[in-house]
Amino acid sequence: MKINVLKPVVKAFDPETYVLDEELKNAVEVAIALNQPILLTGEPGTGKTRLADKVAHELAKDPSQARFHNKPLAFFTKTTSAARDLFYTYDALGHFQAANIKREETHKAPKTADFIDLQALGLAIAKSNPANLDRSKFKTLVGEEASSSVVLIDEIDKAPRDFTNDLLNEIERYEFFLKEEDNYPIRRGEEQRIVVIMTSNSEKNLPDAFLRRCVFYHIPFPTPEKLLQIAKAQLGESSPFTDQLLKDLIGRFGEVRAKAMRKPPATAELIGWLRILELQGILEGDAKKQQKALRDNLSILVKTKEDMDAVKAIFS
Repeated sequence: MKINVLKPVVKAFDPETYVLDEELKNAVEVAIALNQPILLTGEPGTGKTRLADKVAHELAKDPSQARFHNKPLAFFTKTTSAARDLFYTYDALGHFQAANIKREETHKAPKTADFIDLQALGLAIAKSNPANLDRSKFKTLVGEEASSSVVLIDEIDKAPRDFTNDLLNEIERYEFFLKEEDNYPIRRGEEQRIVVIMTSNSEKNLPDAFLRRCVFYHIPFPTPEKLLQIAKAQLGESSPFTDQLLKDLIGRFGEVRAKAMRKPPATAELIGWLRILELQGILEGDAKKQQKALRDNLSILVKTKEDMDAVKAIFS
């Protein structure tokens, strides 16, 4: 059987297509005004992570704001993450091995700074105050001009509980210390801003002391009207789908969500489903062909056998 190679439908994310509602916009503005991180919860695929791209994009366009980068600095939390990892990493093993090699070759021992890399929040702090940095303390390139940044800390609830407890002072003062360089301090420049956006899938509770220092916003699952707005923005003006067809497909998507109890599909999966249907020319066939296309592409929306068995009847 020949396999058809379809042209890719995954497009680079365009922050201009992110639909930012008034409530979420207000929460972001409050967090910026209070100089506090914003903590976002909501179902996977509701746009929590992409908000950082949108905020960085919008702040960079605004000449009245401090000099912002147009892309966020991102930290993707792991179950093994420690608070220090958000600021910098030190390759102790690499340093040890390099030191032994140099010793055998009777060359000068490598500097500690060659094994220190600034990470998302640490780099943002350093970029805000480059004039007062001793760049011999680390190897990361910072730039000469002071600048502001949006920092994304994604899925913060994945980290051990100590991660958030250990961040309390640093995230309030925007300063940290390089322990391996005699506790050399790096502090934020007074004229620049750092906007911190954190996401959580609510897999575990975060400490109360940490939550008190955040602005909280829960992104609800979009209404059908909002899904239509999102779909039109993501598919673009060249899409052949009419508003009525999109409404019908979003209605079918809603039926799938109602039936799929183990893992209801999210907004991102809806957009992927619509793009595949568009690519396969669903508008060109009769009703029978259209129904088959909907059924054949359910694997984009449904991710467990139990949910697939429950959902297939909708498209029979």
